[in-house]
Amino acid sequence: LLERAIKPAAEQEDEPLEMNFVRKHAIEQAEELGVSVRQAATRIFSNASGSYSSNVNLAVENSSWNDEAQLQDMYLSRKSFAFDSDTPGAGMAESKDIFASALKTVDVTFQNLDSSEISLTDVSHYFDSDPTNLVQGLREDGKKPASFIADTTTANAQVRTLSETVRLDARTKLLNPKWYEGMLSSGYEGAREIQKRLTNTLGWSATSGQVDNWVYEDANATYMEDEEMRERLMETNPSSFRKMVATMLEANGRGYWDTSEENLERLRQLYQEVEDKIEGVE
Repeated sequence: LLERAIKPAAEQEDEPLEMNFVRKHAIEQAEELGVSVRQAATRIFSNASGSYSSNVNLAVENSSWNDEAQLQDMYLSRKSFAFDSDTPGAGMAESKDIFASALKTVDVTFQNLDSSEISLTDVSHYFDSDPTNLVQGLREDGKKPASFIADTTTANAQVRTLSETVRLDARTKLLNPKWYEGMLSSGYEGAREIQKRLTNTLGWSATSGQVDNWVYEDANATYMEDEEMRERLMETNPSSFRKMVATMLEANGRGYWDTSEENLERLRQLYQEVEDKIEGVE
C-alpha cells in the first residue's frame, strides 16, 4: 500500500517541487542513476525473499569485521531488495543503487520498542537494523541523521533519542545491581545474558556511535575491577567471561572506549587467566 501511494506522488506533475519532496528527490535520483522517475521513487526495501537480517549482528557477535565500512556494505547488500507494486507476486528485485541513493537524503532514523521484556540490548536485531552511521557515510554533507526510538511498551508512549535510550538501557539493565544479580542467581545462562548485553552494546557503537564512554567505563568497574565479581563470573561461566573481557578490549581497540592503560593491562591479564582456566592450565 505504501508503494502504491509513493509512486503516484512522484508522478504528480501539477505540484511544485517545494510541496512534493517525494517527486523532488525521485527526479534527482532518476537523473543520477539514469532510470525513470517511477523506478527512482522506490522507497520500500528489505531482505531478499526468504532471508532475514543484515548479518551485521553476526559479524559483531563473532568479531569478524574489519571496519564500519564493511558492516555498512553488508547492510546495503542485504537490505536493498525492493517491493514493487507494479509487479505483484514477482518477488523482490535487488535495487542497491536506488536504495543507496534514497538513503543519501535521510534526515531521521527510527525504530520502535513494543515489549517491556525486550529492550535495545536484549537482542541483536535492533542494532542489526540500524543504518545511522551508514546514512552519515552516504550523505554528501557527512551529517549524522537524528535517531529516535519510540517506547510503546506502556500506554504512556514516549519518543526518545537513540543516545538517550541507550543510556537508559545501560542504567536499567547492564549496570543495574538488581538486574545483574538476578542474572547471576540463575547461573550459567545468566552470565551468558550479561555477556550478550555487553556485546550488543558494542553493536550500537559500531552502527550508530551513540554509546557514551562512561557506559564502558562503568561496565569495566562493575565486572572487571571488582575481584569478587570477576571470580563469580569466572566460576559461573568462564567462556562468557572470556567473551566479556575480549569485548572490552575490542571496544577500546576500535576506538569506542577511551580508558587508562592500567585498565587495559588488567583486561589483558584477565584474558590470559580465563583462557588458562578454560584450557585446564594450572
